Formats: sequence, structure tokens, C-alpha cells
Amino acid sequence: MTEQSDLEKIVLTRLIRLNAIVSGIVTGLISGGILFIATIWLVIKGGEVVGPHLALLGQFFAGYRVTYFGSVVGFFYGFITGFIIGFTVAILYNWLLRVKKAP
Repeated sequence: MTEQSDLEKIVLTRLIRLNAIVSGIVTGLISGGILFIATIWLVIKGGEVVGPHLALLGQFFAGYRVTYFGSVVGFFYGFITGFIIGFTVAILYNWLLRVKKAP
């Protein structure tokens, strides 16, 4: 019975921990995709002034504009920013998990 209990503990420990790289990639793809789609949407929509609020991201992301090329640049910056956030959250989560389990 203790052998099964030990196996369950190992499985739960492996299931609970987050893979920081995978978490960063997924978060990066989602945030980059959202910025890409939002930019393309505004470019296709058109108008006299295209996306003045979204264009403010150009203050933080060098080279970003609300254009077709800017959507690719925005995807790159969104991916990098999302990766850093997802990676950091996973690392902090795993660290807090270790702190909680420490005797």
C-alpha cells in the first residue's frame, strides 16, 4: 500500500509543476497573436485615423506602427513580452510550490 502511495505522490508532484518554457511559449503565442490580429483588424477597417490608441504601443515597441508590417513587428514584441510573463509566472509558481511543500 505504501508503494502505491509513494507513486501517487510522485505523479502528483510531476503534474502540479509547470514547464516554464512551454508556459512562456504558449503565453507568447497568445499575446503576439492578439496584437497581430488587433493590428490587422484596424488596418483592414481603415479610416482617416487608424488605431490611435494601439499606435501608442510604438512608444514602447520600437518600429511598431498600425500597418501590415507593423502587425508582424507587433507579433514579435507581443511574443517576447508574453514569453517573459509566462516564463516568470511559471517559475514563481514552481518556487512557491516548493516553499509550500518544504517541511
